[in-house]
Amino acid sequence: MHHLDVVEPIFPNMTRVRSIKKLTTPMKLDSAGLLQQSICYDKYKSWTVSVSWGYAIQVFRGSFSPREMEMPSRTFLNWYKKADYTAYAFNTRPVSRNPCQKPFVFYMSGAKFDKQLNTTVSEYTRHRVPHPACRWEMTNPGGINTIVVYKRPDPHLWDRSVTCFLGTGLGIGKLEKEWTWWI
Repeated sequence: MHHLDVVEPIFPNMTRVRSIKKLTTPMKLDSAGLLQQSICYDKYKSWTVSVSWGYAIQVFRGSFSPREMEMPSRTFLNWYKKADYTAYAFNTRPVSRNPCQKPFVFYMSGAKFDKQLNTTVSEYTRHRVPHPACRWEMTNPGGINTIVVYKRPDPHLWDRSVTCFLGTGLGIGKLEKEWTWWI
């Protein structure tokens, strides 16, 4: 991370310094996993979930290919404040104009290491922003307030793609309000 003096804070409603300090908690728990993306699917609800461990989770209505999800969305401008997306050395995907495909974003609210399970436990809280009405006949992610992610530290994380599974029967709360994922 660089040029912190000119970019917006990475966590909402925080200063730049406080945002960076917040990242140090998951960094100390699993530095290899910090900000690594896992793409998850809930086939029963037809959702695609992008987990950027230690930072944020995005829940999308519908199914998107891993190739699509791995490409960063155009939520930023280039250094010269022009909407010129050819100036990047990497491909980006346009933000969908379909209101039903606007992601529900959950930011990390805390992380700790559970010695009994030998795993990290991180909690993500929904960022409350207005969502446009959607007429798709599928479950609305708007009812979820918290997502809990269980992840074992893995120094070989870079050797393969990461998948995740929707946890059930973990006694972590009501599925409608809280969601649990194992990565």
